Amino acid sequence: MSTTAVLRNAQDLLDEAGLDGAFLVRNLDTGEEIGFDTDTPYPAASLVKVPLAVAVLERIARGELDPAAPIDVPPGRITTPGPTGLSRFRHPARIAVDDLLYLSTSISDNVAADALFDLLPPAEVAAELRRLRIEGIAVRHRAGDLAETPAERLGPDDVHLAHSLAIDAGTPGQGHPVAQLDVTRANTGSARAYVDLLHALWRPSTIRTATAARVRALMGDNLHRQRLAPDFTSDASRWSSKTGTLLHLRHEVGVVDHADGQSYAVAALTASRVPAVAQPGGEAAMAHVARTLHDHLRTGTLPWWG
Repeated sequence: MSTTAVLRNAQDLLDEAGLDGAFLVRNLDTGEEIGFDTDTPYPAASLVKVPLAVAVLERIARGELDPAAPIDVPPGRITTPGPTGLSRFRHPARIAVDDLLYLSTSISDNVAADALFDLLPPAEVAAELRRLRIEGIAVRHRAGDLAETPAERLGPDDVHLAHSLAIDAGTPGQGHPVAQLDVTRANTGSARAYVDLLHALWRPSTIRTATAARVRALMGDNLHRQRLAPDFTSDASRWSSKTGTLLHLRHEVGVVDHADGQSYAVAALTASRVPAVAQPGGEAAMAHVARTLHDHLRTGTLPWWG
């Protein structure tokens, strides 16, 4: 099947699942890639925790932060479904910087991320990315802002209303009354920008080798495996990734390392048109599209289930 047909079928599948999306798959050694809408910026949600980890680890490597330094962290006391780790703690905790990196990146804990943002504010994370010549990712606000959406102000039976607002209130220029969904105010990044970041982590040049290795390990320990992981994990491959979820947004970026030594970066950024919290069909469609693009790039054919 031609690349044009593969891309058309992939976009049709997303459309049938009620998703708009941007996807990119790249061979990290040859640079060959396949994707669509690759330069469209999306609100990043928790994907921002990857550049945060990079920036903190670079500061540690320069001796500007102590990874063993204890940090007093207030409890998140969040009771709505979704948040993890310290976000759900009821009492204060004292945690080392290095352990906050694990909680923020591997478990996607917003309170842990904000404890790191206290040490390295968003503007400084953005400056670190510029120093490393990583472009296309905007870091403007803390992770805790992700919990301040209309969904948190509604009861469980009315959360679909927040999703309806998220879906219907956007402007053609990607503006939005919900600040976290407005690309001029939110943390943002495109599929290409995040694949470029993954490329820099898996084949480091400007990023320190130790920093890159630690971030790869943190992404390899990602607790959230319901989205793309089922289609990329096997005895002959390792899937390392970071998910991002906010209202109708469902993202995942990661790298599949194959036993034969080939590695492919994958970025899947999507916005659902379905006002529902649980969308397993949509997530299955995301995985199917990502795997189809990967397999076409890797072998020139569709997977057996395609």
